[in-house]
Amino acid sequence: MWSAPCRKYPAASAAVDPPRLIEVSSVGIPYWRLSAWYFCYLAFLGGFNPYFSLYLKSLGISALGIGVLLSLINVMRLVTPNLWSWLAEHHGAKMRVIRFSAVASLIVFAGFFQARSFTALFLVTAALAFFFTAALPLVEALTLSHLSHRIESYGRIRLWGSVGFILAVQGVGLMLDMASVDLLLWIGIALLTATLAAALVLPEADLSTVPHAAVDFGVVLRSPQMAALLAAGFFMSAAHAPLYVFYSIHLVDHGYGKTAVGALWSLGVIAEIAVFVWMSWLMRTFSLRAILSVSFALTTIRFLIIGWAIDWPAAAIAAQLMHGVTFGAHHVASVAAINRWFAPRHQARALALYGSVSYGAGGVTGSLLSGYIWDMLGAGTTFSLAAAFGGLGLVLVWRGLRHD
Repeated sequence: MWSAPCRKYPAASAAVDPPRLIEVSSVGIPYWRLSAWYFCYLAFLGGFNPYFSLYLKSLGISALGIGVLLSLINVMRLVTPNLWSWLAEHHGAKMRVIRFSAVASLIVFAGFFQARSFTALFLVTAALAFFFTAALPLVEALTLSHLSHRIESYGRIRLWGSVGFILAVQGVGLMLDMASVDLLLWIGIALLTATLAAALVLPEADLSTVPHAAVDFGVVLRSPQMAALLAAGFFMSAAHAPLYVFYSIHLVDHGYGKTAVGALWSLGVIAEIAVFVWMSWLMRTFSLRAILSVSFALTTIRFLIIGWAIDWPAAAIAAQLMHGVTFGAHHVASVAAINRWFAPRHQARALALYGSVSYGAGGVTGSLLSGYIWDMLGAGTTFSLAAAFGGLGLVLVWRGLRHD
């Protein structure tokens, strides 16, 4: 089996120091500037996406229309990140594309102040998704370039995105409880302005100090390892789709109050942050294959619990705590694998492709299937399908990443 050249992580020792939030070894890494971008970027997603449906409903948009508009980001993820990443790498314009994405997103978002019809909202939402989704794979690649051989520190930078997300979800919810839902547009403008400010201070990476892999992009892309990683990512996102679409409804149907629903969602993000903190230790101690395998195994267990044991609060709490591994550990390990296999100049394209296949195609497929099965066969079967997707992912990473 083809084996890609990779940058080796430090070998695990018998005694490994427990992780701290910021390491002294991060000297030379623009830790806070990278962290600030993740914080602002995901704060916008947390502050806008969960409440966008409420804003659309206030405009009189039908349930079908709301579903179409909310699906546009995942649909755009299928194509646009690959286009922007190819453009950035082909012209050596990574920083310019990141900053242009922030400026264009802010300008396009202002169109919501005038858009009232479904057609106008569709055009503005599609344009926003087109520009906004351009930046993430490019900043991920930029972060990997800055980290170079210190990729195990990635989790401690990425965790600030989760912090921004959860603070925005909670804060915007409180504000909208006290004000009209129209305030959401001004909140979106403020968060996109903060994202633009963070993009303007992002530093370019010096790739001359980063080891370059000798293997061509196409060779790595066609390797069994990359095929397994892409397919597994697809199934992981498909597995999580019914969670994002129906979890709150499922909890309410089983007698949970809105406060409990919010607390369980927050618990999942807190667990995600905790895993990001510990990923440095995990990556020094275990192989990527082992981390991904455990992540998919817990995905299967988690969704079986949600589907069939949600009536027990202790089971619901345990299932949400698993989110730290089923999302957090899976995401960091997948990014680390791409960092190992691809040369720095190709990582933006590789990350964009991974996002399109997993979060784009996987998310859309999982949402469509879960919606159909939910209506036909109910919650238990829907989440059992999610568990089955986790099992398929486990088989893929266990068989496909043998040379990790």
